[in-house]
Amino acid sequence: MAVGPFEAGEQALLIDQRENRHLVTLRPGEQFHSDRGILRHDEIIGQEEGLTLRSTLGTRYLVLRPTLAEYVLEMPRGAQVMYPKDLAALCFWADVYPGATVVEAGIGSAALTLALLRAVGQTGRVISYETRDDFAKRALKNLEARLGELENHSLRLADISEGIEEREIDRLLLDIPEPWRVVSPGADALRPGGIFACYVPTIIQSQQAAEALQGHGAFALVETFEVLMRPWQIQGMSVRPFHRMVAHTGFITIARRVQSGPGTSTAVERATEGKKG
Repeated sequence: MAVGPFEAGEQALLIDQRENRHLVTLRPGEQFHSDRGILRHDEIIGQEEGLTLRSTLGTRYLVLRPTLAEYVLEMPRGAQVMYPKDLAALCFWADVYPGATVVEAGIGSAALTLALLRAVGQTGRVISYETRDDFAKRALKNLEARLGELENHSLRLADISEGIEEREIDRLLLDIPEPWRVVSPGADALRPGGIFACYVPTIIQSQQAAEALQGHGAFALVETFEVLMRPWQIQGMSVRPFHRMVAHTGFITIARRVQSGPGTSTAVERATEGKKG
């Protein structure tokens, strides 16, 4: 993330008195227009972040560099983006670490891709699979706007359920409607001890994914959860939860890649063990 004075070509987040947020790319001679007045980009370029400016109509704007969470919520999108709360949980529970090789599918608007690239660092690698060309183009624009040219990211216009080219990958993360179709290809691609993770909106999809993982001899420690986020208002003596919260957005299912062998049992075998004899 850049530090120091704003430069031309950088992105800035303008936050007005009502906390409305506007993401702008700074260009010399250009202006930001809204119903609350005009701000000149030249007033921002060369200044340190954290400054406050007034528009031509007197509205105050706080000017900051957008955090990754803020950028994800404000960036142009062709598909619904994953919320920061889910991005954080996925990266943490899938244990995405610096230097890891990660394959993802369903790039959408690149929210998860941005989080993964930050987590793997410059020594890691992220490979994205996407079936829709329009989503891929939008995602690449969002990546470039935030990170510039990337050497450790590649994109494949392909259906990941038909096969994963990479082998001995460390992590596999899926944001697609039918992740259960990738369980077998995922088992072939992941190294022993690697992690399979998927994100879906409904519990029926989660159930199908979990059952596919439990029924496959190459996966263990399957668990499913969701993340709820409730903000609180703290203003003097008024301390209460907000009336609205970011509640259910999706279910996350995690599993570990294990070595198949004589000691590995499938879900069906485990279910029938107690009935034998």
